[in-house]
Amino acid sequence: MHWITWASIPVLIFGLWLYTAQLSTSFPTLQGKRILLLIAHPDDEAMFFAPTLLSLTRPELGNRVKMLCLSSGDADGLGETRKKELVRSGLQLGIRSPDDIHIVEDKNFPDSMTVTWHPRLISNLLTATFAPNMSSVSSKDAPRANIDAIITFDAYGISSHPNHISLYNGAHAFLRALMHRHSGWDCPIKLYTLATTSILRKYIGVIDAPATLIGALVRRKELGSSPTPLLFVSSPVGYRTAQKAMTTAHESQMRWFRWGWITLSRYMVINDLRKEKTR
Repeated sequence: MHWITWASIPVLIFGLWLYTAQLSTSFPTLQGKRILLLIAHPDDEAMFFAPTLLSLTRPELGNRVKMLCLSSGDADGLGETRKKELVRSGLQLGIRSPDDIHIVEDKNFPDSMTVTWHPRLISNLLTATFAPNMSSVSSKDAPRANIDAIITFDAYGISSHPNHISLYNGAHAFLRALMHRHSGWDCPIKLYTLATTSILRKYIGVIDAPATLIGALVRRKELGSSPTPLLFVSSPVGYRTAQKAMTTAHESQMRWFRWGWITLSRYMVINDLRKEKTR
């Protein structure tokens, strides 16, 4: 009987996976929105945000998802290779066109584990790209932008990478600047950040889905057109798509520890996003 018990465990896990993946599709989500995924390095989109991309790019939702990467990941001199890899990966994960994938090469945003990017410089870049007429809009009028939502890392950056954390601070700086002269109006851009978990939860893959689902239900605060939290649990097919985005697109990055990540990490299967307060 012992072998039957052990043999049933994978079946139960697989069944639970299918159930939570299906249940997550009933959660409120973003529809008909212009969405920016803001990342720091090529491969962030596959290793951390694949469930989000696979979900929000579904045609029936009517979203337009763009991706902005603030470095080419040139720390090892592979910047040109990694830029091409990012485009291939983004298309595999649902981005409509290569024109929706933008990569910044700027000495102010080096790919480095020891450098924090200045939030004002990130804010300036986002302003020029997504709110270019900000200074000409009257303080009596609502602020305007050409995107509706930003999705990026939270204050802990998932892996505590300073470049990831810089995106969180830069996005907040951008929205503060956007709203600076427009008190009394709602911010036209909603900021969603990917929740960092403990190390234990980070490496138990889909087994973390029930806890994440319960946590999302407990924290559910807002519905409507900009709900929070957002929860995305990929199906087994989606999980394989995310893995292939790494193994076939980001070939230059597939060192031994990446295999461990794409096999064990919850972020390959589960994303829970929380809407930030922007005032």
